[in-house]
Amino acid sequence: MYTPKHFEEPRIEVMHELMRARPLSTLVMLTSNGLEANHIPLHLSDTPAPFGTLRGHFARANPLWSDYSKDIEVLAIFHGPDSYITPSWYATKPETGKVVPTWNFAVVHAYGTLRVIDDAAWVRAQLETLTTHHEAGFAHPWAVSDAPVEFTERLIANLVGIEIVITKLTGKWKVNQNQPAQNQASVIEGLNNSGLRDAAQMAALVALAAQNAR
Repeated sequence: MYTPKHFEEPRIEVMHELMRARPLSTLVMLTSNGLEANHIPLHLSDTPAPFGTLRGHFARANPLWSDYSKDIEVLAIFHGPDSYITPSWYATKPETGKVVPTWNFAVVHAYGTLRVIDDAAWVRAQLETLTTHHEAGFAHPWAVSDAPVEFTERLIANLVGIEIVITKLTGKWKVNQNQPAQNQASVIEGLNNSGLRDAAQMAALVALAAQNAR
């Protein structure tokens, strides 16, 4: 991933925060048919240090779990907030006119070797961890044990576990760090008044980047 220095996000804890907030990864693997991309929610564990481990599952009917290059690392991409940035928001536009549109985004690339775990007990534990994490914010959290055992056992038999010990993390936060302070402030205002998807979250990232640069 092309990452100019001013857009680089090297802090592991910041990348982990995005991965947990946006767990639906784009998992890219090399197969006998070439590159394949699937969209898989992955649960992040902090161990082993420094980068942690990703765990999830495939449908057994998905040929990827058996048809992939085991000696080639996989890539899991986690997408954070993103937003179009119109040059009309830049405070310097009336002064120079030398502004163009751009697209702000935050993204994490996680690399590692994929291990297939064809074990029903492991898959059940992974599902319980995943659902407990994502159900925590609901008033009446659902648990795997709420469903009949024979029903969940039948479904789990149709799943295969996967585990990726992360060997490298790359973060790119393209959030107007290359703009002067007055443009950062006007972009924050523009985003907050735009009603665009992810606008409020992107405004917060621009504001944080501007604060860290001071």
